[in-house]
Amino acid sequence: MKKTVGELRKIMKFKDDTLPGDIALIATKNPDMLVYALVGEIDRDESRRDEWWHVRMTLFTVPPQSVVWTLRGPQMTGQEIFTMGGDERFMQTVVLPTRPKPERPPDKPAAVPIRRIK
Repeated sequence: MKKTVGELRKIMKFKDDTLPGDIALIATKNPDMLVYALVGEIDRDESRRDEWWHVRMTLFTVPPQSVVWTLRGPQMTGQEIFTMGGDERFMQTVVLPTRPKPERPPDKPAAVPIRRIK
């Protein structure tokens, strides 16, 4: 997993924090998998003395899966590789590239949303 994370750090732009609405990249062993997830609510796990957090996410799999992982700060911010059920995991939120808005000639109308016809 260390090698995989090292390679990811060369090609991905990662954030230092994790906030609701962020997109996280998750790497797993067994199965070997890379998947994106939408981070939902993050709530403190009050049942533990140390700081642990319930992180709700929607994994962008087919079909999408909703999960709740209980993690410490370093685990959900890419500072630490961790295990779940004995299998290694890595999670860190990504900086998504932004694309510039295209220049539109003044005489051309704005695009209209395309809707599915029933």
